Amino acid sequence: MDQTRFADVGRATRRMFVRDLVLPARIGVYAHEHGRTQRVRINLDLAVEDDGASFVSRSVVGADDLGRVVDYDTVINAVRVVVASGHVQLVETLAERVAEACLRNSQIRVARVMVEKLDAVADAASVGVEIERRNV
Repeated sequence: MDQTRFADVGRATRRMFVRDLVLPARIGVYAHEHGRTQRVRINLDLAVEDDGASFVSRSVVGADDLGRVVDYDTVINAVRVVVASGHVQLVETLAERVAEACLRNSQIRVARVMVEKLDAVADAASVGVEIERRNV
């Protein structure tokens, strides 16, 4: 399977990631899943514009300033808002909404989102889905 290189000097992107963000979510199709929360684990891989790689004549080390990068706290807070926004039936829908929230930041070119339900199947560590979406 062809994997997108998120950190890529040729495309002037850096890789930003969030690993194993576990949140309570109101999610599920079945009646026993309604009216309660379940733990979901969310992982993000983001291809983000890298201003340090854009220009050959520019210094490789950019300004040490939060304003020039994507703030992971802002991304995580956006994910929290999506997850807390109400009942969702499908992990696919939740993943799509998370990707959409990430891509509202124009510096994020590609969002790969994995959403896992941690308690859905007794003999499995998790079940879920991974998607990839792009800013055009």
